[in-house]
Amino acid sequence: MLNLDCPGSPPLSLLPYCRDLAEWPKSWMGDERDLAPGQKIVESFTPFLLHLTESGLTKKTIQKHVDNLWVLGGEIIRDLQETPKLRKNPMNELIAALLENDGPLIYHCDSEEQQRSFESTCRKLRRYLHQSHSGA
Repeated sequence: MLNLDCPGSPPLSLLPYCRDLAEWPKSWMGDERDLAPGQKIVESFTPFLLHLTESGLTKKTIQKHVDNLWVLGGEIIRDLQETPKLRKNPMNELIAALLENDGPLIYHCDSEEQQRSFESTCRKLRRYLHQSHSGA
């Protein structure tokens, strides 16, 4: 779901929030085998990111969710590094499993406030994915 006018760049409505969306997989990468899962994560997150831009939330709130999604992507890649057998699972299943219980604990969390913000984004993403899969 990338902007066809400029291959590899995010859709225009996402530019104010995550101009570097196409670079997220490289930023999460521990080694070359992480690039493809990282791209799948971005593909999975993009519809939700677009939903956020259309939801009437403030720019600051949308940016908070974008930043938390970047953290979530990094946590997913870290899990793949620590447990290589997870690479065999479809990305949507890995994401759904991580979103249970309000998402994972952030590996390098600076504060309880940061963790709570991250959990809020995970809950919002979980609800979005549930609604989009149930046809609601």
